[in-house]
Amino acid sequence: MKKILSTLLLASITTFSFSQSCCDVAFASNDGNMAAFASDKAFIASHLAPIVYKHISEVGGTMIQFDTPDGKKANGYVVKAKKKSDKWLFVYQEWWGLNDHIKRQADVFYNDLGGNVNVLALDMYDGKVAADASEAGKMMQGVVEARLENIVKGGLDYAGKKAKVANVGWCFGGGWSLKSAIIGGKQTVGSVMYYGMPVKDVEKLKTLNCDVLGLFATEQWISKEVIEEFAANMKTAGKGINYKIFDAAHAFANPSNPKYDEAKAKEAYGMAIEYLKKKLL
Repeated sequence: MKKILSTLLLASITTFSFSQSCCDVAFASNDGNMAAFASDKAFIASHLAPIVYKHISEVGGTMIQFDTPDGKKANGYVVKAKKKSDKWLFVYQEWWGLNDHIKRQADVFYNDLGGNVNVLALDMYDGKVAADASEAGKMMQGVVEARLENIVKGGLDYAGKKAKVANVGWCFGGGWSLKSAIIGGKQTVGSVMYYGMPVKDVEKLKTLNCDVLGLFATEQWISKEVIEEFAANMKTAGKGINYKIFDAAHAFANPSNPKYDEAKAKEAYGMAIEYLKKKLL
């Protein structure tokens, strides 16, 4: 047991963004369509392939299927709370897909929330997982917004009408953390955007039922100007936002990246988990 706890403690510090070579781009549209950037050579070059890793859950995490409003099925990785609970954390993947790094991170969140919250990592690519940036770009270009929205809605239906849901994600998933918060309406209690692309539409932001925590880097895609515009839009919408732009390169929280910054990664994760504890515990 001590070995398990030590492993998960280390993971909570360093693996929040273990595969954080993700999708940091400026606004492509009010809906956050990032497909146009998948062919950007600089964008692709900034994404290192995730380290090969096979996850074996020590907390009962398992893959499931659930119905979606479009009449299809969706996949997810779920870890149920130790006792029946209506509190949920939705975890959103990077552009690689729902890989084993994300499953491991779902377990880390579960443990750091004391096993008191259900954790669901949604599969936004319907079973596809990329191993390199070129493949990931093609997958991201191939997604259909309506399908992604239906996956989120299916996840909310699976959690139940009484569920209170917080969201967290990285880059592609960071954007979907915010979009999920909008879709979730009154069921939403929080959103952590880790390198996420903001929604620009003020009318959509007005429908948020929660504030937002943004964790950003010093980079060319989601730039200081983009982040400040988002903060201004949130103010116009009458919604709260707390954010920090870390003095670090893209993917600074990814241990497999040459520019990984352990101290800043730990600080960012500390902000994220403290926010989620306040929303869910």
